[in-house]
Amino acid sequence: MFEGVLPALITPFTKDDTIDKDGIIKNLAFVEEGGVSGVVPSGTTGESATLSTDEHKQLIDIVVDSSNVFVIAGTGSNNTEEALELTQHAEDAGADGALLISPYYNKPNKDGLIRHFKKIAESTELPLLLYNVPSRTGQDMPVDLIVELSKVENIVGIKEASGNLEKVSRIIEKTIDEDFLVLSGDDGLTLPIVSIGGYGVISVVANIVPDKMVKLVNYALTGDMVAAREVHYEIAPLIRALFTETNPIPVKRAMGLIGLASGHLRLPLAPLSSKNEQILLEALRTAGVLHD
Repeated sequence: MFEGVLPALITPFTKDDTIDKDGIIKNLAFVEEGGVSGVVPSGTTGESATLSTDEHKQLIDIVVDSSNVFVIAGTGSNNTEEALELTQHAEDAGADGALLISPYYNKPNKDGLIRHFKKIAESTELPLLLYNVPSRTGQDMPVDLIVELSKVENIVGIKEASGNLEKVSRIIEKTIDEDFLVLSGDDGLTLPIVSIGGYGVISVVANIVPDKMVKLVNYALTGDMVAAREVHYEIAPLIRALFTETNPIPVKRAMGLIGLASGHLRLPLAPLSSKNEQILLEALRTAGVLHD
């Protein structure tokens, strides 16, 4: 279920700052039509850090009930007990798996990280994906720690967003005998990661061009690197535009511009600057999803 393209869904909000259920359903239909293999709600792109625990659970429920593809719910937290509660809720709701970010701000030592993930793994039968994103957490999970956690039965893979391709290669090399998958957490590195043994991507750009990212990954997984490279460079300007400012600021604006549900950002995030909006507009036109 983890192979292929899994959009990291935004969370659209209504004008009165509640979760926009109809908007979620509209966005789901769009990415499903693009051929994605699954979706990931309530992660960083979904502004999970600004959701209350009740809203987090509500969001998981809506996506599970409305999706026709696999749902890998973001249930991580820097509070182990909260991560336990959210993961157990995702399992009860019928999610197909859970994505667990490494604890941010706390910066736990190696033993703390191992105990955190193992405690959650022991509490659920869901397959779990680790999520390493040092730009958000302030801590890069070391290879030996990831290898140790790969031996836990229901920890089945990792979303790797360190930006370090050599590190990704070492993770794949050292877990090659385990039932453990590596997914790209960086849209721009999807092609090289799949080319060295990755299985796909948890993607931001797939909210905008799901069909193109699906083509890229499918070409790469089947060994057609020439075709994959063509799609990679076709969507590269859009990927860059979606990261001119903190995710999900640009992608929420992009989705609104192309007629999908987005709504406002929750503070402390603020709207995209006018300079970067011009970059985004040009990238959307180049990608063929926005017309004057």
